[in-house]
Amino acid sequence: MGTEARKHRRDPEASRAAILEAARGAFAERGYARATIREIAQRAGVTHGLVMRHFSSKEKLFVAAMPGASDWANLAPGTPETLPERIAQAFVDRMEHADGNDPFIALIRSAASDEQAATELYVAMRERSTESYRAIITSPDADERIDLLGAHLIGVTFSRYVVRTGALAEMTPEELVRHLTRTLRGILFTDS
Repeated sequence: MGTEARKHRRDPEASRAAILEAARGAFAERGYARATIREIAQRAGVTHGLVMRHFSSKEKLFVAAMPGASDWANLAPGTPETLPERIAQAFVDRMEHADGNDPFIALIRSAASDEQAATELYVAMRERSTESYRAIITSPDADERIDLLGAHLIGVTFSRYVVRTGALAEMTPEELVRHLTRTLRGILFTDS
């Protein structure tokens, strides 16, 4: 009797988890610009094609792999009135513990060295956040408000977490949450 051919069992969730773990390591060690899909695939023990099948681009992989990537999806519980505070608190909590490995920080650093990479990363981040926020922000001008929200948070990231100077950098996390809540309320709810 011949030996039966061994069937390979595929586990898409295990492959995805291995890719995300490998990506976190590669991005943390080498930075966004220098980490490659091939390197990440090799670390995960999968093919380049499988990485692309799961994530479709380096930018989308980065956004999925970095800390805080799923935070925005968890903002839905609560009333619309408390949304600005929930966003402010989630943002500050995430950034205070990011250790330089956050999509906003990578976006700002990429813009300084590689405009094309920064554009691609911004588009991937915008697509993901817009998708998450559309379930929560339902006004007719939701897309404009979501873009303003992103621009505001990128500006705060630059001042507090990249250049680390000025009044924003000197605030306690609690003070920053209080000020962000006020400005986000204006972005999200002020009528034109």
